[in-house]
Amino acid sequence: MEALQPNARIKGLVEFRAGDGPMVKIPEGPCQIVLAADSAVIHWHEGGAALNAAIPLVDYLEHVEEGRIEGPTPD
Repeated sequence: MEALQPNARIKGLVEFRAGDGPMVKIPEGPCQIVLAADSAVIHWHEGGAALNAAIPLVDYLEHVEEGRIEGPTPD
């Protein structure tokens, strides 16, 4: 398993919907965020498992603005 290279931190309530399922909470702590033109992919470890979620960039920027995520911003 490739080591997580944290470049961000979850500091509040950040959730995503996996398909048609319920909302899933991303735990507070270090994470890696990769920004694309229209989305942010969040990578983290939980319970020994490597997990990830893609969220719309507009949602990511709202989380950053509100202080729930401390992480990179688009150029």
